[in-house]
Formats: sequence, C-alpha cells, structure tokens
Amino acid sequence: MRAEYKNKVVLISGGLGDIGRAIAEAFLATEAIVCIADRFVPALAKERWPLLEESQASLFYDQVDVSDADQVEAWVDRIQRELGTIAICIANAACVTIQNFRELSNTAWKNEMAVNLDGAFFLANACAKAFVATGVQGNIVFLGSWAGHAVHQNLPAYSVSKAGLRMLCQAMALEYAVDGIRVNEIAPGYVNAGLSKVVWSKDAALQKKAAAVVPLGGILEAEEIAKQVLWICSDNCRQMTGISIILDGGLSLIRP
Repeated sequence: MRAEYKNKVVLISGGLGDIGRAIAEAFLATEAIVCIADRFVPALAKERWPLLEESQASLFYDQVDVSDADQVEAWVDRIQRELGTIAICIANAACVTIQNFRELSNTAWKNEMAVNLDGAFFLANACAKAFVATGVQGNIVFLGSWAGHAVHQNLPAYSVSKAGLRMLCQAMALEYAVDGIRVNEIAPGYVNAGLSKVVWSKDAALQKKAAAVVPLGGILEAEEIAKQVLWICSDNCRQMTGISIILDGGLSLIRP
C-alpha cells in the first residue's frame, strides 16, 4: 500500500486538527505530497503543528476558509498548477456546538452547516471536477460521524450536517462513478480527538465512562482513523464507492 501513494498529491481540509494531522502524517509516511488547509494564519499554524516549521519538501500549508467556495476553488487550482495532478481529497474540516435546539442560535446553526456540509461539498466537488479534467480516477473521502444517523440531543446542528454529508457522499459517488472516481465516508464513534480530547484530558473518568458504553470497549485514536483512510483510498478497495464505514465499536447497534 505504501508504494501506491508515492508522489501522489493529497488534499486535506481541517488539516491542523487531531484527525487531520494524523491523516497527513500517515500519507507523509508513504512519501505522498500532502497539502493541508485550515483557518489559521501560517504563523499560528506552525505554532499548532511544529512539523510545519521543519524542512518538509512534501508538506504544504494554506489558510483556507472551506465555507468560502471561491477560496476552496482557488486553493485546488493553485495546488494543481504548482504541484501537479491531485489524486486524493480528504474533506475533514468540521466544527461543533454543544447545545440543544432551545439554546442553539441561528448563527451557530448556519456556521456548522457552512463548514461541515457546504465546505465538504465545495472541496469534494472542486476536486472531482479536477479529476475529470485531468483524467484521474481519484478518491474522495468524507470524515463523517456516527452522529449522522444516531440522534444526539445536544449536537443537533452537527448531527444534521453529518447526516447531510452521508447523502452527499452517496449522490457524488453515483454521479462520478462513470469517471472512475470513488467517493466514500468514514464515520467514527468516540474518538480521542478534538473537543472530546480536551474534555477527557481534564477528566479521565469521563473518558472511562464513554469507553464503557462502547460494546467493543475503548476509544478510537486519530491514528486508527488515518489507517482506515489510507486503506479506503487504496487499490484494495477499487470497487468500493458510496459506502459509509462506521468505526464506532458497536455504538450504532445500541443507538440505531
């Protein structure tokens, strides 16, 4: 699997988050050319991920607001001009607001939809069009969530955006199958990353409580998700498209 990614250009949105960095590092280990984007200015990005400070010939960072279609398209176009044909797109950028419907503001709702759903569409479709234009049978992977099909009372906007992402995945998979482009989703359950990681780092008992609910027991690490991303993009899965791989340890079996 390692050899098939050598010198391939990989785009990752939300690249400075725990999962985004793990995916980037996994592709870098295969000698791929990794381009990440996030909302932070370059100087702050380097503070958040020191690897960007080092001399990495195969790692590139850009400040991109994925909710802005023009910024996304400009990023995709520039990467193609400067680094060559894009082969893999990982739509990973996301945000979350922990509030129920009674507390959730219209602004928070619109922001989550703009980043989690609109942003994923802008990037994925820009890359899909680039694949078609260059004759590449590329891969698109959406980072979804088991919250996309299981009701989470305090994550309404996030859950709805991830449910929409699942249908986006399926619709795009059907549209672009004729071009040999594969579109899939990886939907994790409880992950030691992002907001959960911050909360659990302050209270280990909460993490143990969460792990106890999972039928298989345990919490996912970002590196495990990264391994699944590499696998789903590999030739081992050449007939897989429009699929949602749910990595939740069985949570969806008890909360369908």
